[in-house]
Amino acid sequence: MPTSDRPVSVGRQPSSVRILLRLEGLAAAAISAVFYAHIGASWWFFAALWLAPDLSMLGYLAGPRWGARIYNAIHSYLPPATLAVTALCCKAPHRCRSALIWINHIGVDRLLGYGLKYADGFKWTHLGQIGRREATPSPVGSPAGRA
Repeated sequence: MPTSDRPVSVGRQPSSVRILLRLEGLAAAAISAVFYAHIGASWWFFAALWLAPDLSMLGYLAGPRWGARIYNAIHSYLPPATLAVTALCCKAPHRCRSALIWINHIGVDRLLGYGLKYADGFKWTHLGQIGRREATPSPVGSPAGRA
């Protein structure tokens, strides 16, 4: 796949930036869970809908570019935040609980290192590369290269 769409900095963020982004995910997940508990909504409903945003991965059936677009649209905080504001304005508690579940899902994803995707494929995210990195050969003169 072409690498021209992927910024040079992918996977090269300083560890402090990755830690900050993961802590941000933890905060979103924790706050959304606290608010969900506060409104007294069903935890069965929470469990049933928690993986729903991952259905956006089906977009990858149309290719990596469309897959990334669809996944990112669903895994951005903007849509559930809009849903939450709409729910509060319209006094629609069922929409509010759905928004909190959605925010929680995104927060946990970020905490675990699953970030927004680049068009090169699912494993390329704004938080770095997902999964195992390919082993790079050790230089001949290094201790690992002297076997």
